[in-house]
Amino acid sequence: MISIISFLWNIKFWLKFFTILSLFALGLSYLSPFIHPKSQFFIPFFGLAYPIFLAITIIFLIFWTVLRSKWSFIILGFLVLGGNLHFRMIALFSNDDPPPRNALHIMSYNVRLFDVYNPKLENAIKTRNQIFSFMKEENPDVICFQEFYQKDRPTDFKTRDTILRFMKFLDYHERSAHKKYSRQNFGIYLFSKYPIIAKGDVIFDTQSEKDFNYCVYVDIVKMQDTFRVYNVHLQSIKLQGDYYTKKDPLQNMSSKSTIGLIIEKLKIAYPKRAEQALTVSKHVQNSPYPTIVCGDFNDTPLSYTYQQFNSILTDAFRNCGNGIGSTYVGRIPAGRIDYIFHTDDLNSTQFKIQQKALSDHRAISCKIFKKM
Repeated sequence: MISIISFLWNIKFWLKFFTILSLFALGLSYLSPFIHPKSQFFIPFFGLAYPIFLAITIIFLIFWTVLRSKWSFIILGFLVLGGNLHFRMIALFSNDDPPPRNALHIMSYNVRLFDVYNPKLENAIKTRNQIFSFMKEENPDVICFQEFYQKDRPTDFKTRDTILRFMKFLDYHERSAHKKYSRQNFGIYLFSKYPIIAKGDVIFDTQSEKDFNYCVYVDIVKMQDTFRVYNVHLQSIKLQGDYYTKKDPLQNMSSKSTIGLIIEKLKIAYPKRAEQALTVSKHVQNSPYPTIVCGDFNDTPLSYTYQQFNSILTDAFRNCGNGIGSTYVGRIPAGRIDYIFHTDDLNSTQFKIQQKALSDHRAISCKIFKKM
């Protein structure tokens, strides 16, 4: 009898221990949006793993509730402590109302260089053409591309000129890294069907020669309304390798060394991305026009990066989308890392996430207009 009681006591002890551990981890994930990664390098990892910690905590809540234990109230209180942070991951009330005529149909799409480095050129061309077909079907007014590939003429793998022709765009703005010996360009592009009256770049102080992350902006006039649109590609982690050099650092490595490499890459990327987010958000606050910020942020809703924009702008997905809204479909799950934000003087409707993945990101789009 004593041994049975001792066994049961030990089980209860360990259940309480792991409950406390899960609450502690969840609490650190709550802090991740508000602590700069440079000051506490480990905090962003908890924000990244927030969905896991939340799921474990809910399991413990169900378990202790079934046992009618006071621990269920402790866990419930801790979940309530997270407040609105929980709702950053999902959109509950979709809005598909028809927008007014002056609405700007905007799309953001990380196309992963149109798959140009596919070992089989015919497969790369097929992917590129599928992306072109998707664009034509959606027919946005403005497209913000990240990881855009453009080769100077002559080339058998046309991108920019083809897009300008068949989409009938009036103008574009881009920032790219140029490889002179191969006549290749890697960067971001913003295409518009409406007049661009001004263009500019937001320069990142953290940029290194090996980074291909940029931010550009344009002022667009549609009918009588002027919008400022930013196209952002924040610091990449490059967990799937370096497409620009055709190298994949995760190949042919043991699981231990792979995990170590991932951690090292994250430790480098998080502080850089945080500084870039601060730079862009400060620039946005000086915009003279209603503003839209979109692109590949490479970070989740429970991150310091997301917080810099969410504190001053409206997340279009949460405003008019539906569901979880996962946009990244690469080898390592990351959830929603592509965003469209806008200032409070604008409204958004008909948020869409691409169904068929043609890149390691899904395209996102919505229609944005001035509030009456």
